[in-house]
Amino acid sequence: MRRREFLRNAAGVGLVVGTGLPSISSGLRAFADKGNLSHVEARYYKKLPDREVECELCPRACRLGDKERGYCGVRENQDGTYYTLVYGKACSVNIDPIEKKPFFHFLPGTSALSMATAGCNVNCKFCQNWEISQVRPEQVDHRDVSPEALAAAAEGYGCPSIAYTYTEPTVFFEYMYDTAVAARRRGVRSAVVTAGHIQPQPLNDLIRVVDAIKVDLKGFTQPFYTDYVRGELKTVLETIRTVAKSKAWLEIVYLVIPTLNDSMSDIREMARWVKGEAGDRVPLHFSRFQPLYLVKNLPPTPVSTLDAARETALAEGLKFVYVGNVPGHPGENTYCPSCAKAVVRRTGFTVEDIQVKGGRCKFCGAEIAGVWA
Repeated sequence: MRRREFLRNAAGVGLVVGTGLPSISSGLRAFADKGNLSHVEARYYKKLPDREVECELCPRACRLGDKERGYCGVRENQDGTYYTLVYGKACSVNIDPIEKKPFFHFLPGTSALSMATAGCNVNCKFCQNWEISQVRPEQVDHRDVSPEALAAAAEGYGCPSIAYTYTEPTVFFEYMYDTAVAARRRGVRSAVVTAGHIQPQPLNDLIRVVDAIKVDLKGFTQPFYTDYVRGELKTVLETIRTVAKSKAWLEIVYLVIPTLNDSMSDIREMARWVKGEAGDRVPLHFSRFQPLYLVKNLPPTPVSTLDAARETALAEGLKFVYVGNVPGHPGENTYCPSCAKAVVRRTGFTVEDIQVKGGRCKFCGAEIAGVWA
């Protein structure tokens, strides 16, 4: 199957990608309800004269006239009231290993009910899910699934968590927030996969109802963010600071792109910043780039570059540094920072062995930071 066809199919609800599990499309019907999934007013905006509004969800602060949409394409001013167009409109619902997000220290070895709507508030030229993130809601198929139905489905399928992923959860904030609240009532946790382009108030509100947040730190210079992300680095760094100070579990991913953000001096500076602002026990993942979307002229990241990045971050004092998208690499494993033995062994998205009990290494008793099942 050609990649474009594969991604187009993946955008449809019910295709389980890479897990070997059966489709849940038909199963979702068993959890469906008739909740109000249309015409939901957006949160975080202010009304202005002449039926204009100003969005206060992300740092773009879009100022919009009647019938205009924000940069994300999924929020619209209708006669002076701002609405979300994707509440309950899931364009992808799958069951994935939590390691696929990736989360390595949050319920390792478990599955997450993973969902997304269309839309994004940045424009990464290397996006792997561009066929659902860089489009408007009308351009992709979706299924009406209420927050309560998603929570019930996660519980019914034995998933201890729901992951808000694939696109940018910030743009479907209301849907994500209400789903997280419904999930928590059922004992199901919530994990957010985000680029971190969000205003402080909605972020703080979100942190109170979710359990884990993985931030994609796209690079460590503003020129890179300007040219390849169309976003603001300082906002992402502030998001990382805020999550690190909260009770939510934090992990960081850095996609290493040859010639664009693979400078070891920048990576060293980034690792020092992470240690100083988020702590030495925050997991940091260096993921391998594959040529996609608008960046097809560069090769996949050499494994030697990923190894160098990992060694650089470890040398700066970070305790849990990983190599991603290289199945079988020893950098996929979690090593005890005290005795150096492998306490979680992985191959790709599969957890082979866990030697952690009660949050501690079974070999030496040292604490292994994380949220353990």
